Formats: sequence, structure tokens, C-alpha cells
Amino acid sequence: MEGQGQREEGAEAAAGRDGPPCSAAPEAIRDYVRERVAAYKYPRTVSLTAELPKGPTGKILKREITVPPPPVRS
Repeated sequence: MEGQGQREEGAEAAAGRDGPPCSAAPEAIRDYVRERVAAYKYPRTVSLTAELPKGPTGKILKREITVPPPPVRS
């Protein structure tokens, strides 16, 4: 069974906290997930951000995450 410390380390690694910023393109991330999950689960858009809003306890404040407008296609 996974311990609390292991889950936190996994979340930090996924967020890129201890490593270099993510160099993958949002389209590549979306395509990667699309191949591995059901059609209704994969994200239609992916936005990369340098930092997530956190409260005093270090938890991510989901309500304060702003979603950028979709790019304008010409």
C-alpha cells in the first residue's frame, strides 16, 4: 500500500516541482492521454502553467485556477 509520503512525491513529480519545466507540447500531452483513456475522459484542451494557486496548508486551490481562453484559429 502506498504511503502518504509516496503520494506527495508522485504529485510533486507530476507537477514538475523538483525538476525542469515540462517541455512537452500541449497537443502531445492531449494525444498521449487520448490513446490511453476512454473518449469521454481525455482532455479537449491542455494548458500549461508555471505555478498552481495554493492555500496556507499547501493544498491546491482548484477554485482559483483560471482557464485561459482558447486560441483563435484563422
